[in-house]
Amino acid sequence: MDLLSLFHKEKDLGDYAEGDVVFAEGERGDKLYVVIEGEVSLSVRDTEVDTIKSGEVFGEMALIDDEPRSATAKAKTACKLAAVDERRFTFLVQQTPYFAIQVMRLMAKRLRAINDTIS
Repeated sequence: MDLLSLFHKEKDLGDYAEGDVVFAEGERGDKLYVVIEGEVSLSVRDTEVDTIKSGEVFGEMALIDDEPRSATAKAKTACKLAAVDERRFTFLVQQTPYFAIQVMRLMAKRLRAINDTIS
């Protein structure tokens, strides 16, 4: 099972044109996003740190802590995104443990990448 299969019937997708800002560093966040189509660039202090592709999530920290966004997310290409608020996130974690594991793996991967850059 992949993340796209959880959202294959999603009707309420956000459409973003290349260059559109999904959210900005420092903003308050209340959603994570799943990339259904396209690519999203994540940048910290105007430096690109990651490219998120179809089937991947970003913005997950907004649902884990109550801190401002740590990065800016901008559509690198035209894309379709599924937004997941806290209520739906909780449901997905309860009903689909795979979803929770994928989010935790993603957070671990990004933390390790940060550690590798400062080592």
